[in-house]
Amino acid sequence: MSMRSIGFYGLLIALFALADQVVKELVETMMPLHERIDLLPFLSLLHSRNTGIAFSMFSGMSGIGLSIVMAAVILFIGYLALRTGASQTWARLGFALILGGAVGNLIDRLTLGFVTDYIYFHTPVWSFAIFNLADVFITVGAGLVILEEFLDWRRGRPGRSGGEARPD
Repeated sequence: MSMRSIGFYGLLIALFALADQVVKELVETMMPLHERIDLLPFLSLLHSRNTGIAFSMFSGMSGIGLSIVMAAVILFIGYLALRTGASQTWARLGFALILGGAVGNLIDRLTLGFVTDYIYFHTPVWSFAIFNLADVFITVGAGLVILEEFLDWRRGRPGRSGGEARPD
């Protein structure tokens, strides 16, 4: 990946992380903990704190330990992102979303000791995990990376794992 591309995607990563932090700050300052605001019959804002990672997994692990694991995952994803070819636009955008979301959640973990969650999908008999914008970025980003791999496969081109990365 060229230095220009790295700079552009680095800026996207920073913007995604900033957007996540701005929304979390609004939730932290304007909603008491555990307050619920119904938006639609199936969607609410619910101020919550997650001491684990996705779906509260590893919530018993120390904050420092989780932060180290998260930082290692961010470095690995960054390595994969750097290996994308110039034509893999969807994958590059996907990796920027993943990294922006991961950095946003890592900032929470390092500064607060937990991650602020607030998006709550539910019905009267079922509820989904509470999550945040960073989690949305990570999920959409993963979907874009998978989409790019599928498109490359359909075109008969090797993806990142099928050969050398193409220079920019």
